[in-house]
Amino acid sequence: MSFSRCALLWARLPAGRQAGHRAAICSALRPHFGPFPGLLGQVSVLATASSSASGGSKIPNTSLFVPLTVKPQGPSADGDVGAELTRPLDKNEVKKVLDKFYKRKEVQKLGADYGLDARLFHQAFISFRNYIMQSHSLDVDIHIVLNDICFGAAHVDDLFPFFLRHAKQIFPVLDCKDDLRKISDLRIPPNWYPDARAVQRKIIFHSGPTNSGKTYHAIQKYFSAKSGVYCGPLKLLAHEIFEKSNAAGVPCDLVTGEERVTVQPDGKQASHVSCTVEMCSVTTPYEVAVIDEIQMIRDPARGWAWTRALLGLCAEEVHLCGEPAAIDLVTELMYTTGEEVEVRDYKRLTPISVLDHALESLDNLQPGDCIVCFSKNDIYSVSRQIEIRGLESAVIYGSLPPGTKLAQAKKFNDPNDPCKILVATDAIGMGLNLSIRRIIFYSLIKPSINEKGEKELEPITTSQALQIAGRAGRFSSQFKEGEVTTMNQEDLSLLKEILKRPVDPVTAAGLHPTAEQIEMFAYHLPDTTLSNLIDIFVDFSQVDGQYFVCNMDDFKFSAELIQHIPLSLRVRYIFCTAPINKKQPFVCSSLLQFARQYSRNEPLTFAWLRRYIKWPLLPPKNIKDLMDLEAVHDVLDLYLWLSYRFMDMFPDASLIRDLQKELDGIIQDGVHNITKLIKVSETHKLLNLEGFPSVSQSRLSGTLKSQARRTRSTKALGSKATEPPSPDAGELSLASRLVQQGLLTPDMLKQLEKEWMTQQTERSKERTESGTHPKGTRRKKKEPNSD
Repeated sequence: MSFSRCALLWARLPAGRQAGHRAAICSALRPHFGPFPGLLGQVSVLATASSSASGGSKIPNTSLFVPLTVKPQGPSADGDVGAELTRPLDKNEVKKVLDKFYKRKEVQKLGADYGLDARLFHQAFISFRNYIMQSHSLDVDIHIVLNDICFGAAHVDDLFPFFLRHAKQIFPVLDCKDDLRKISDLRIPPNWYPDARAVQRKIIFHSGPTNSGKTYHAIQKYFSAKSGVYCGPLKLLAHEIFEKSNAAGVPCDLVTGEERVTVQPDGKQASHVSCTVEMCSVTTPYEVAVIDEIQMIRDPARGWAWTRALLGLCAEEVHLCGEPAAIDLVTELMYTTGEEVEVRDYKRLTPISVLDHALESLDNLQPGDCIVCFSKNDIYSVSRQIEIRGLESAVIYGSLPPGTKLAQAKKFNDPNDPCKILVATDAIGMGLNLSIRRIIFYSLIKPSINEKGEKELEPITTSQALQIAGRAGRFSSQFKEGEVTTMNQEDLSLLKEILKRPVDPVTAAGLHPTAEQIEMFAYHLPDTTLSNLIDIFVDFSQVDGQYFVCNMDDFKFSAELIQHIPLSLRVRYIFCTAPINKKQPFVCSSLLQFARQYSRNEPLTFAWLRRYIKWPLLPPKNIKDLMDLEAVHDVLDLYLWLSYRFMDMFPDASLIRDLQKELDGIIQDGVHNITKLIKVSETHKLLNLEGFPSVSQSRLSGTLKSQARRTRSTKALGSKATEPPSPDAGELSLASRLVQQGLLTPDMLKQLEKEWMTQQTERSKERTESGTHPKGTRRKKKEPNSD
């Protein structure tokens, strides 16, 4: 009989088998394994063979393996068969045996051969010991082995197969690591798209800076084709091409995550479609495909969508538009598909210059100026200061609805409108046609969140600076020359330095696990949460050097949010891919509520949603009201996004769209009067815009500029930077230093001051009351007035 066959029989002794049979098998095997007692040598040999067969796969991160609970066995209806065949176990003796087993170095080493590192071994043993000590009756095989060990008829190492069986119950990933590695093998992505590989595609890369006409030339080819697809990074761009195409007499449909528009009267699909890049079809044949902003293939969160479009679109010609930094990577990726890349270079159509002087004061604003800020607080502060000077400004930032952004852009572009100044975030970097003469960077510091969830302040990259600066003096605007400068003079040299640096080349393309891959993972790990499945998938995944797995933190956030709601895996996956802003509590709670309604099989009707958002909504009276309305608009977006995935459960998409248009109008009116809302908010102390932001940003920019000079030969400007102490930091108050370092906002400072004053008032009252009232009595304290 083979060794493996003996081991298998030994580990799976059927109930009712006598202890002598087990001992006979053990004695038959012992002579083959030298000094190793029991079956330890046999199992060790098998483990070594298994380990060598697995090849050079990377060692998994076992901290991601969440142990499952194995409940101890209760009393059996058939009684304790093991005790009947041998004798009842002495739990004290069993505990000594288990402790001896745990301390055996040979056992720990063998556990490591099976993937049980020190942490997993410890967790598995604790669970194994609890299971044995707390069970009323054990399986016959393990009962017999424990009994033999207690009476010296077997070696403690003979427990290992039972321990390993238990370990695989609480860590099922141990039993299927090879299968999981195959499922998560993300190498050779071109093979995922057989339809595209069946077409001999022509790849044309339109390369150039902003306002160079690269997208224009690609779109002209798109218009002249018999069929085509445009893939854009934003809904606004998809809408723009949709409107231009139909205006040019080329029937074109629109497909975004939240919207489907067909232009044919009979509802039949048009030959052309304009879509957001995530929504493009990789099975529909086209004559021409256009992929805009191809450099976003490196985006940490969305890069997978550009990779999928580049490798998977079934088009005779694929036109790519983007920065020169992406040419080398695209060429390498197309080499793996057997396709050559034709590069067409474009130069900027209008000149742009960096001024030698900063704006320094908002009194120096001129018509056509755009002040770019990187925080809403700065947007509000600058808008208010412009209004104080008797000027009117348009406002554009990321969380505004698309309709409101377009309305503000139209207001700013209209030569007959008194609004001649634009205050915006980097949301203007793409997707809007704006008539800007001069870009003014309010600061060069952009807040970001690092991998640990910590807030960091870092300078903008060269790519970001060029994208934003390039919005000035566009060919289609009334200004034929563009200018760029900063708000503060000390930032100007840093801006020039950033713009002179070469753009970092795009070195890798993003990938993303599909629903099918996650389902296959779940088949092997059925009791693992979706969030944990994603972690294990990413850890097990193998990618070629030209690819990376995209950041899935937002997906995991949604997965953990709805984990307790009973949903099928496919439905749960779709809910987790819904785009939400996790910084907005109302949007997050709405995703939770939608999932809960779905799980109850209760359709989310128009009437239900009206009650949920408390419609009708009033015009905003302050900034907080405006932000609440923006959150409601995002909730309606979420409903529409889900309505195209679950039409029966979200049946009233057309009514919700009409509601959203009405809400967009309310928000547009609010943004039109934003300076009034800011003023009211300050009056009621809901917003504090005094002084700190511009001072802190200026100091921080100056510090980073000095740092950049010291490390000019390195990539210090591109790395994440936190602010070192300023030379004159000692001259500032503690509050000012905390604000300067980004640890405290002016609003928080005001709130702390208010709370401190309230506490001082209360203490003063308590001291007064304690001196004027008998002991044991106390007058009820008056609640402080709230704003």
